[in-house]
Amino acid sequence: MNRLNGKVAIITGGAGGIGKETAKLFVKEGASVAIFDVNKDGIDAALKEIAGNSKGYVVDVSDFEDVNKNVQSVIKDFGYVDVLINNAGITRDGFLTKMEIEDWNKVIAINLTGTFNCAKAVAPHMMERGKGNIINVSSVVGVYGNIGQTNYSATKAGVIGLTKTWAKEFAKKGIRVNAIAPGFIKTPMTEKVPEKVLQIMIDKTPMGRMGEPIEVANVLLFLASDESSFVTGHTLHIDGGVTL
Repeated sequence: MNRLNGKVAIITGGAGGIGKETAKLFVKEGASVAIFDVNKDGIDAALKEIAGNSKGYVVDVSDFEDVNKNVQSVIKDFGYVDVLINNAGITRDGFLTKMEIEDWNKVIAINLTGTFNCAKAVAPHMMERGKGNIINVSSVVGVYGNIGQTNYSATKAGVIGLTKTWAKEFAKKGIRVNAIAPGFIKTPMTEKVPEKVLQIMIDKTPMGRMGEPIEVANVLLFLASDESSFVTGHTLHIDGGVTL
C-alpha cells in the first residue's frame, strides 16, 4: 500500500533539487502534489518528470498575498491540503563585513519570511479540518553556523525556532510541525560551490560523501506519512554524521 494515498501536498521550491525529488517520490507513494516555484520553465520541466496527479503554481513565497492566493487555488483544484513542505530557499554568501544589505534582505525574505507566509496561509485550512502536517527544511548550518553564511545560517536557525513554536501552538489542533536539517547534499545549490570546498565538506563528513536528494526525500516521506504520527517539534538531521 502506498504511504501517502489520498494526501495532498504543497512543496515549495519544487522545480528542482530536493523539492523535485520529493515531489516525484510523493506522487509515487500516492499523493497529489502542488509545486510552488518562481521558475515557470523549471515547473514545466519538473512536471514532465513527476507525472501523476501534480500541478505547478508560479509563486513568490516572499509575498504573502501571492502565497495565499495560490494556496486557495490548490484547495480549489485538489479539495484540501494535508502536507506543506517549506523547501524554497536561496543563498547569497559572503562574510559579514562584505555582505550587501540587499543579499541579507533577499535571503531573509525567501528562506524565513517565505516559510512564515506559507504556513500562515495553510494553517487556517488545516485547523478547520482538524489535521495537517507542516515540514520545514532547515540546514545543519542553522544549528552550527557556517563561515560566509551569516544570512543563510540565520534563516535556517530561525526555521528551527518557527518549527518548535508552531509545534506547540498547533499540537492540540491536530497539526504536526517538524523540520529537517540536511548536510551537504548534491543539488543545484551545491553545484555552485568550488570543487576544493566541496572536498573539504566531504572530508568533514564521517560517511565520506555527499548526500543524494532522494535520501532527503525519503526522510520527508516518513515525516509526511502517518508512520510519524507521534512526532512533532523535532529537527531531524540528514547529514552523514557531519554534526557528530
